[in-house]
Amino acid sequence: MNLLSIGGSDPSSGAGIQSDIKTFSSFNVYCLTIITAITSQNTSSFGMIEPVSQKILKNQLESVISDFKIDGIKIAMVYNSQIIKVLYHQLKKLKVPIVIDPVLKSTTGGSLIKSSSIEDFRKFMIPLATVITPNKFEAEILSKTKINAKNTPKKIAKIIQKMGAKNIVITGIETKNNQISDFVLEKNNNYFISGEKISKINHGSGCNYSAAMIFALAKNKNIRESVRFAKQFTYNSIKNSKNLGKGIAITHIQKHDKINSELSDAIGQFAEIKNICKNIPECQTNFVYSKQTPKSTKDILGISGRIVKAGRQVIVAGNLTYGGSKHVATALLTMNKKFPQIRSAINLKYQNATILKIKKSKLLVSSYDRSQEPKNVKLKNSTIEWGIKSAIKNSKKVLDVVYHKGSFGKEPMIIVFGENPNNVLKKILKII
Repeated sequence: MNLLSIGGSDPSSGAGIQSDIKTFSSFNVYCLTIITAITSQNTSSFGMIEPVSQKILKNQLESVISDFKIDGIKIAMVYNSQIIKVLYHQLKKLKVPIVIDPVLKSTTGGSLIKSSSIEDFRKFMIPLATVITPNKFEAEILSKTKINAKNTPKKIAKIIQKMGAKNIVITGIETKNNQISDFVLEKNNNYFISGEKISKINHGSGCNYSAAMIFALAKNKNIRESVRFAKQFTYNSIKNSKNLGKGIAITHIQKHDKINSELSDAIGQFAEIKNICKNIPECQTNFVYSKQTPKSTKDILGISGRIVKAGRQVIVAGNLTYGGSKHVATALLTMNKKFPQIRSAINLKYQNATILKIKKSKLLVSSYDRSQEPKNVKLKNSTIEWGIKSAIKNSKKVLDVVYHKGSFGKEPMIIVFGENPNNVLKKILKII
């Protein structure tokens, strides 16, 4: 896959073209680049900007477009009207997804576009966007409207959509419960996607977000899936940010973990299932996904906290970490030893209605009785391993669900197993 990054050069490599090269390389895709401007900046301050000429910009575009198959384009810093118009005329006929990150100001204080060029940005750049990803500040500038109780994110996004962008994602909207949300406006749909807030000033998160977005779109993910993927990727880059200079931290990109992205996406979909809060047990929920042939729970990715109920919603409290789950991971590890193709699992609240639906479906189910647990198992605290082994002992076919009805002081539980997180989700939708 070839992805094209169009934007400014940042010598600190915290943002701009250099940041996109790091991001795309972590996804194991080839990064093509076209530079619109040279900046001098570091982690503490912003210096000069030198835009490239129309002639060299056009020549860069022609060189790349004529030689490479381009699967997706990300556009960031454009700086002036001359650059904007060249890009518009060169890209308007291309049939590839385009993500526009309307960078107007650097984290270190520099203005990345001339104020006199913002109207041309609205006129020529926004119509190119498959998705445009302004933060709250950028959305207010582009729409000429402040976001408040009267002018909601939805109203602001519709103003930008009328300028020609197909889909709008306004990032970084703070909500209650220490959550930070992205508002998404598609053609016929709108919604928020929320996640845990990290109170940390950084350099590069906006670039990471839009770069991850174009990668997801180029991989044929839909808008909702792409937003979830970009949000989780950016969260991880902020969480792992490093103080490399004397000023603010630079986001750090780890090599792309397919297991992490698949599980993260599935957790997002799980959280959005209607009335899913009714299926969260008192001990809360964990969703796990293992590496091939896991040897211990340290080879199984899970949430370091839990998926918890918050009124009628569910919230992911914690981060995805290998070894992050103990109980559900142990159940999966035990199942995997007999059926190696089973690599994902989730625990749900035990309800008679759910058991009836499971039995009416074509899913294969088994159970175990915790009252029959041997004393030596209790002493070793290996109840889950014993329980799953008991449930699958006589089964020659792969089981989809294992449950138990609890015991004194122990909550009853349902565990759904699958080959991968998406497979688990499909089974959940059959039984809730």
